[in-house]
Amino acid sequence: MFFILKTMSWQSYRKEFTYNIQLAYPVILGMVGHTLIGIVDNIMVGRLGSTELAAVSLGNSLIFVAMSLGIGFSTALTPLIAQADASGDTQQIRTYFQHGWILCTLLGWLLFGLVVLSVPLLTLLEQPAEVLVLAEPFLIQVAFSLVPLIMYQAYKQFADGLSLTKYSMYAILLANVVHIILNYIFIYGWWIFPKMGIQGAALGTVLSRIAMLVFMHVLLFRQPQLRAYFSKFHFKNLQYRVAKQIVDLGIPSALQMLFEVVLFTAAIWLCGTLGKTSQAANQIALSLASLTFMFAMGLSVVSMIRVGNFKGMQDYRGLVRVARSVFLLAVLVEIVFALFFLLFHTDLPQLFLDLDNSSEWSNTLEVLTIASNLLIVAAFFQISDGIQVVVLGALRGLQDVKIPMYITFIAYWIVGFPLSFYLGKYTALGAVGVWIGLLAGLTFAAIFLYIRFHYLTKKLIQNTVM
Repeated sequence: MFFILKTMSWQSYRKEFTYNIQLAYPVILGMVGHTLIGIVDNIMVGRLGSTELAAVSLGNSLIFVAMSLGIGFSTALTPLIAQADASGDTQQIRTYFQHGWILCTLLGWLLFGLVVLSVPLLTLLEQPAEVLVLAEPFLIQVAFSLVPLIMYQAYKQFADGLSLTKYSMYAILLANVVHIILNYIFIYGWWIFPKMGIQGAALGTVLSRIAMLVFMHVLLFRQPQLRAYFSKFHFKNLQYRVAKQIVDLGIPSALQMLFEVVLFTAAIWLCGTLGKTSQAANQIALSLASLTFMFAMGLSVVSMIRVGNFKGMQDYRGLVRVARSVFLLAVLVEIVFALFFLLFHTDLPQLFLDLDNSSEWSNTLEVLTIASNLLIVAAFFQISDGIQVVVLGALRGLQDVKIPMYITFIAYWIVGFPLSFYLGKYTALGAVGVWIGLLAGLTFAAIFLYIRFHYLTKKLIQNTVM
């Protein structure tokens, strides 16, 4: 934080806060809503017992891996469309959107197939047998939700690139309403519908994401200023050059997100090897940390949009100003969340478990104790996590993706995971040790990604002056 503040004037960047917040709040609400789908599953399934909660955690761990590839790939559309929008190139916007939609659709089906084929791998992860029995059918069913989800991402990134961030918020809010209603009906049973347990949670997720996709398409298509981008679509108009441009940006972006998500997925697996209570506690802490992380993710999208716009205008001093204003805003927000976790680390985990279930009381007490300790560690990595994701968004806005890909790999898999593995498996810290490794990886990423951004923008400004 002090490194960033040293390079900026508070008065110079504070005036950007208002526009950044106006652009960010729909993205943040949309992403919070996106995360709430998983949190609602955890809360509603957690009422069934710690074994069911651990099973959903394990099944979703593979879904999150696949999801990270799809969402990461789709982010390539936003900076391309933002740059074309700043240049006033309507035809180029249409071209990027239509190519991106096709690529995301194909990727969604591919990821669905890969997840289904990977189900047997669950048996290699040394997870409790009673958890595996429930996790495997849950994973197969919920995997289909990847298809509408990745297709939706094409629409979302298109709208974000045009600075129209409210539409995805509306779509995800609708999806959450549908999801809560369907979860209640299918998990617990109602009227003619039988009690399905965690399989009902999977069905609710699939149907809510289909509703989200349909609503997003209708919402965008009905906007008069956007209808032109849906026209003149034909497969014969597809261009290898444009598809390659999106893929060249999309694959490194997907890998950046993959490296981080797989690190947290590995944390789920590591905690699972320590026992189902550690795994359930990890899922509770991860759900809460993911919720607050969505605020930084929303600001990351703003960073990507605004940097893409200023890049299109070739105003690099303005680019640095708006990017650093987003960085500072993210730091301030994450400090608030860090303090919140520290103050309520013993209270928040109680939201996820049935404290009145006497037959599960010993397990429940252990889960609560571990989860409260994990939230203390999570409080400290809020800041590092917030910095690394907003800087990564700015680098994507610059269309610089390859070097950041290497930085994130080193941060998470050379620094973070080995430390998590050692502290979790070979010390008395257990799950807390796993999370200390996560903190180390995120901090490394935050520092070196910012150094990369500073180097690139300084070079761009110098070349403009020359």
